[in-house]
Amino acid sequence: MIRWVFALVLTVLLCASPVWAGDFLVLCYHDVADIADDPDGMTISTDRLVQHFSWLRAEGYQAVRVDDLLAAQRGERSLPDKAVLITFDDGYVSFHQRVLPLLKAFEMPAVLALEGSWLDAPPDALVRYGEQMVPRQRFLSWEQLREITASGLVEIASHGYGLHYGEVSNPQGNVKPAMVSRRYDPELGSYESDPDFLARIRRGLKTNSDLLQRNLGVRPRVMVWPFGRFNEPALNMARDLGMPIAMTLEYGKNRVEDLSRINRYLIEGDQLLDDLAFDLRRPVKERPHRAVQVDLDYVYDPDPEQQERNLGQLVDRIHRLQISTVYLQAFADPDGDGTADALYFPNRYLPMRADLFNRVAWQLITRAGVEVYAWLPILGFNLGDESWLVQAEGRSEGSPEHGLFRRLSPFDPRAREAILNIYEDLARHAQFDGLMFHDDGVLDDYEDAHPEALRWYGMVHGLPPSIAEIRQNPAAMSRWSQAKTQALIEITEAAAARVRIWRPRLKTARNIFASPVLDPAAETWFAQSLPEFLKHYDFVCVMAMPYMEQAADPKGWMRKVVEQVRAQPEGLKKTVFILQSRDWREPARFIPSQELAATMRSLQRQGALNFGYYPDDFPVDQPRAEVIHRAFSLQTFPHRP
Repeated sequence: MIRWVFALVLTVLLCASPVWAGDFLVLCYHDVADIADDPDGMTISTDRLVQHFSWLRAEGYQAVRVDDLLAAQRGERSLPDKAVLITFDDGYVSFHQRVLPLLKAFEMPAVLALEGSWLDAPPDALVRYGEQMVPRQRFLSWEQLREITASGLVEIASHGYGLHYGEVSNPQGNVKPAMVSRRYDPELGSYESDPDFLARIRRGLKTNSDLLQRNLGVRPRVMVWPFGRFNEPALNMARDLGMPIAMTLEYGKNRVEDLSRINRYLIEGDQLLDDLAFDLRRPVKERPHRAVQVDLDYVYDPDPEQQERNLGQLVDRIHRLQISTVYLQAFADPDGDGTADALYFPNRYLPMRADLFNRVAWQLITRAGVEVYAWLPILGFNLGDESWLVQAEGRSEGSPEHGLFRRLSPFDPRAREAILNIYEDLARHAQFDGLMFHDDGVLDDYEDAHPEALRWYGMVHGLPPSIAEIRQNPAAMSRWSQAKTQALIEITEAAAARVRIWRPRLKTARNIFASPVLDPAAETWFAQSLPEFLKHYDFVCVMAMPYMEQAADPKGWMRKVVEQVRAQPEGLKKTVFILQSRDWREPARFIPSQELAATMRSLQRQGALNFGYYPDDFPVDQPRAEVIHRAFSLQTFPHRP
């Protein structure tokens, strides 16, 4: 009897709980042709589309509607085990001619995303499609769209109005997606303001919703971002305009809990069925992280023509290396002291040495095919006000640690706001994939004695009001060290949050010195902790630099670093070993390229697949690309498709 009552209660509780429906896939198609004559790389042949649909049905995939997603999100019913949402972008006339008959034959629902400025043009006009002008007749007529809507199989979605093209977005003339880029006016030498940029985006979203409502009698509840790009203000605007569902072009499965950032698998060209089957069956795996840390100071030149030659040399080199990632310096540090004296992007606080980060990042992303992480200090900005700086208490001026970095105090509210604003200024003016936090994020065992820091130690952690008193109590000392580690983590997370307003898909990486990795007690002298960093960042960049650390046995030292990382949960998965390509004890001495390649191969034998090096002296081909390529490139091992 007791067992029966327990089973009944459990059943009631399960039925009363929301039924989260598992995951679902979304496929993104574009144009369809009898024979795939593919001018833009997005056209699939009718026969191939039939193959796709037939295979999906044979493999047990079930096409779902937007209504099914919303019902599952509300907990009213579950999605099928192999749920798939079919979408078509841009509103090509082929949707009426070829796709709609197939949807009817397969009894398959779909989503159709429409760009209103193309539909609104006269029949014989040319419309702006990306960077091209194409005939209006390539897209659906209102009469065809009314027939499509009446079929009951197609959800009409918004693709914006006048947003599916590129804007000139820097002084060098790079054209980037209008949805997420501020216009650059070469005559005025200035960028579009925040109010103007946001007003343009809102106008593009609202105009399209109004247009579809007026002509088709339906107001879209799905926003399909042009080029898959969006930002948080645009996401909020779409929600306010009745579009809580939004779709990107990132790859991956989706959960019904969040329908505001739906990933879609982009069908490129006349994609073979074998390729589709392979991609849908494979688990999502991050490719190994192979990174080069690049000084933008090496690209900069007061002569614009020489600067462009430098940039071309860098892009060609990175393309030849065939790697995944560039950590790109966004600050100017010509004296090499680790402190930003100027920046390579427009901002409110420091001189702009050149408006260069925007240009170089975009060229690397589009021409070299890498992810770009903006490399910036955490605290090391030379803002000139001494009262904002980290202060030491009880340490003699002559001690070797003194003045290692000139840093802003993370506890001073004025300095903190300036740091966060600098990061947000970068995100406003450039497109990039991640942040790489510099190695200046340290506080030693005499820091920070800033008055605001001392007040925070007492108010938040109940510590004594002076560092001298803290140092006399081992328990207080330990608690203080951990508190500073968390304070530095917190300011980097606040900076990332500011950046994600404009770059929502942002990843993060942070430098850590080798000493806290080899000896956890060194947290006291650095305010750095490998276990804590692994919890808070996508990647942890260990400065695996034996010559810098004066290691007597560099190879043995490196093995110990790898073993310490391996001992941490997900340690090898999330750690990038940054090797040194120069011996700074002798500034003119490069580490031999053969030695660097041998270290990379040794790391792979130990199971460490994520690694990179610094610096990259691309003007003199150091390290030599042809020597390190086999050990470093993703085209060799492991193979990148």
